[in-house]
Amino acid sequence: MDHTRTLAADDEPEILYQGDWLRMVRRGHWESCERTHGKDGLAVLVIAVTPDDHVLFVEQYRVPLGARTIEMPAGLVGDDVEGDTLESAARRELIEETGWDAGRIDVLLVGPTSSGMSNERIAFARALDLRKVGDGGGVADEDITVHAVPRATAPAWLMQKYAEGYELDLKLWAGLWMIEYNPDGSKA
Repeated sequence: MDHTRTLAADDEPEILYQGDWLRMVRRGHWESCERTHGKDGLAVLVIAVTPDDHVLFVEQYRVPLGARTIEMPAGLVGDDVEGDTLESAARRELIEETGWDAGRIDVLLVGPTSSGMSNERIAFARALDLRKVGDGGGVADEDITVHAVPRATAPAWLMQKYAEGYELDLKLWAGLWMIEYNPDGSKA
């Protein structure tokens, strides 16, 4: 299923600001932000559990928040990669950020992250049959710390990190749920 939307000619935005990665636009009276890299504002979040039942989380400093965050591995689709797909982006980001590769990637659901502010959509992808292939840590200046947390204690670990002052991506709880369940509620 194609989850991109083409704007009609009369939807042409007024560009308020154009940067290297984002632009601010106005359509009628509505102002919003659009990604200028990747494929139509599409990102992928990877739900990954190691063979010994540890959930993979990544920790990194996020400039917009001015804080370290705990997230699941994620990244843009089509960011300087010709012919990138949700599956290939999920695999690339999982390897880059965590050092784990997946034997199979299942795309579960695609939807907006902040529909009143941004064109960004995120795909939840479940990584299966993981095997360790490297150290992870990201690329360039990402400075990612990988956390492999026992699945049974992951929610408590996340709340401890929150108590320590970390910002938590709220999509983490959806990701934890989708370890065991499909988006329709059936068992994975």
